Formats: sequence, structure tokens, C-alpha cells
Amino acid sequence: QARGVPAKALLTARAEGKFECEGWRVRKDGSRFWASVVIDPVFDGAELIGFAKITRDITEQKAARDALHASEQHFRLLVQGVVDYAIYMLSPRGEVSNWNSGAQRIKGYEASEVVGSHFSRFYTEPDRQAGMPARALATAAEVGKYEAEGWRVRKDGSRFWAHVVVDAIRDESGALLGFAKITRDVTEQRAAAQSLEQTRAAL
Repeated sequence: QARGVPAKALLTARAEGKFECEGWRVRKDGSRFWASVVIDPVFDGAELIGFAKITRDITEQKAARDALHASEQHFRLLVQGVVDYAIYMLSPRGEVSNWNSGAQRIKGYEASEVVGSHFSRFYTEPDRQAGMPARALATAAEVGKYEAEGWRVRKDGSRFWAHVVVDAIRDESGALLGFAKITRDVTEQRAAAQSLEQTRAAL
């Protein structure tokens, strides 16, 4: 009231033909509720004779939205805090849509360098020519998950042995929203396993 919100609402409705907003409103007992408000001017010819106002109590919807936002924020912070795994999302066509600190550490790219580009850039040229990126997405889309190991390329051109998991992400109706991709650098583990195998063979 002190900021003149009620008067501004009527002025906006009159000038623009409608006023619409969400905000706190107060009941008779002093309790508050989150309201969706629509105000329409009512004219008799050219004369303004009043306003029609519709108010809905959407407190529960707001609480659900706030909880979802908090959950999403917590998840983003959690994912960003993971440095041993490259975790990022792909569009249905394979473009990178986000990038965590682990992906930056493992692959060497800043988020601004890769978001919007196709994830096939991380594959070796022979693997790209063989259609492996497309096959990974097709498999994940068909069966829900794709898992493999193979060489991947960092920004500086060096290679590392990666364990890769791609999960298809779908909405409630089953429509494909994109893919979640997790990549681990297992170069050292692979080298250790190869060394162990060579020792066994020698023995």
C-alpha cells in the first residue's frame, strides 16, 4: 500500500486494458495468501464505470514452485561441486546445454566454449567418422541408457580413456527432453589393469 501498488494496478488496467500479477494479499484475520490477480476495466461506451477483479488463492502452487526451485538449485550446486566426474546435459540433437566443474577439469573447456556445441567434438576423429556419437544417443533413446569406454579428446588435443554413461531424459508423457551424460577419466585404472594383465601373462 505504501508503494502505491493498488493505484498503479488500476492505472495499468485502464491504460493497457488489463492488469495481471501475483503477490501477497491479506485476509480479514491478518493472515496472508499468495494471489493471482487479474483486473479488467469496465466501460460504458467511452466512460470508465469500474473494474472487474479476479483473485485466486495459489499459495499451494507457489509453495510447490518454490520447493521445485530450491530442489533444482540444490541439485545444480551439488552437480557443480563434483570435480571427479564430467556431468552435463545434452539436447535431443546432442548439443551441450550445461557444464559442471568436473567437465571443465577433465576436458579442459570452459562452459562458454562448449555450451551450444555438439558433444561429438570430444570424440576422436576415427570414432566420429564411425558414427559413434550418434550411435550412443540412438542407443540411449531406444533402451534408456548407453554405457561404454573409449578414447576421448581434451581441449589441448591430448587423449584420455573415458568411462561414459548416457541416460535418456523423458517427460511424463514419454517425450524425449534430452540426455544426461557422465564421463569419468579412467586412464590410470586402465593402465593399472593392463599392467596387471601383463604381469599375469608373464607369470
